[in-house]
Amino acid sequence: MDFTEVVRHRHMVRQFSGEPVSAESLDRILGNAVRGPSAGFSQGQAFLVLTGEDLKRFWEVAGAAAADTVTTAPLVIVPMSCKRVYLDRYARPDKGWTDRDEKRWPVPFWHIDTGMAALLILLTVVDEGLGALYFGIVPEAVGAFREAFGVPEDHEPIGAIAIGHDAEAAPRDLRDRRRPAQDVIHYGRW
Repeated sequence: MDFTEVVRHRHMVRQFSGEPVSAESLDRILGNAVRGPSAGFSQGQAFLVLTGEDLKRFWEVAGAAAADTVTTAPLVIVPMSCKRVYLDRYARPDKGWTDRDEKRWPVPFWHIDTGMAALLILLTVVDEGLGALYFGIVPEAVGAFREAFGVPEDHEPIGAIAIGHDAEAAPRDLRDRRRPAQDVIHYGRW
């Protein structure tokens, strides 16, 4: 599929058939996820891949923000960011920030880079002919999620992505809700 078509067809799917995602598709999805940009080539992202019985536990501990229909997805990927990896990377001699002070960062690139990896997952899903839904893990569920899956304290889930074969009757038409380009794009000044 042409890249513009992939972007145009990307939308959040809220109902899945339950048909498994092929190993080849999963490999391609994850292969593209790790190719995202990373400040200083820090690579402070990690991805928890959940299928089968692990999904039942996931929905029990971390599925509060997802609709019930999403639980039929045969695959969930949880992208996580790790601030420590970025602070360690920028304390190396070629960067020169030996104090590891996170105040030097204008924005938390560890979350931004992980968000870009999540977008690569969403775009690859479309290119594979699948559907996906990105949703949050509510803050009060993060502790139970960490415990259930052995996630280290320094890895922060930035959400979760349910992936599978789209079973929606038709994508919702959101064209009338999309803000016009002239409202959000500014050339030269606001």
